[in-house]
Amino acid sequence: GSCFWVAVLDGNVVGIVAARGNEEDNTVELRRMSVDSNYRGKGIAKALGRKVLEFAMLNNYSSVVLGTTAVKMAAHKLYESLGFKHVGVVEHYALPGMTRSLLERMFFQLRYHRYRLQLREE
Repeated sequence: GSCFWVAVLDGNVVGIVAARGNEEDNTVELRRMSVDSNYRGKGIAKALGRKVLEFAMLNNYSSVVLGTTAVKMAAHKLYESLGFKHVGVVEHYALPGMTRSLLERMFFQLRYHRYRLQLREE
């Protein structure tokens, strides 16, 4: 139910993405997508995202979900170009490992955006 893909160009790793299936609600979570900053804007992230969608369809999952704290609009536009719909925001999100100390609350005001792409009805 889980996979990890690596994009390689000229012998160099230029991007990664992971997918984790959840059989309880028949979804796949797109996780940890990242592209080397020197290779952004070349379609690598879109190809990695499509690989996750292909994995989900081949394994009969009903939807793909993701969450991101990305502040760059390009990331959000990428998800939407793949067909994802924005389904909510969690304000003041705490990253795993954060203690929610006064300093963290002052400097880390993260917004966690949730997206969903419905592949088929259950």
